[in-house]
Amino acid sequence: MNRRKLLLGGAAIPLLWLTGCGDKDPGHGPGKVHWDRDTCVRCNMIISDRRFAAQIRGGAMDGKTGMGKRKLYKFDDIGCALFWLKEQKIPWADAADTEIWVADAVTGEWLDARKAHYIAGKTTPMLYGYGALREPMPGSVDFQTMKAAILAKGR
Repeated sequence: MNRRKLLLGGAAIPLLWLTGCGDKDPGHGPGKVHWDRDTCVRCNMIISDRRFAAQIRGGAMDGKTGMGKRKLYKFDDIGCALFWLKEQKIPWADAADTEIWVADAVTGEWLDARKAHYIAGKTTPMLYGYGALREPMPGSVDFQTMKAAILAKGR
């Protein structure tokens, strides 16, 4: 092996290591979704529609520091996220520090699901039918109303 190949090959390892650190999960907020590769925790469908995806982050925190890595769960539809919380009997489901994120049905940006407004009648991946919006609009409902309607449907 010549000297040039050895030097270039050796330089690539630290470069790969440094670029890999950029994807490190901070333990709060919405995580990175690998569209068309990540799958929904509940239904195992590939997450591909950027307008209706959802994420939940929760779990145990360190009692002394309030820090800790809480697990991130990804869903293709807010309905899957809500049913997953109910079906799994997650002890931290209603905790104030449990984060629920939903994609804005127009922009695709992540919104705090509890603060978002929801419009019914959308064709969502699992047909729960609700799209999230940052601002209210005529006919939109709040998180609790949307949640009750979806859970009342069953599935």
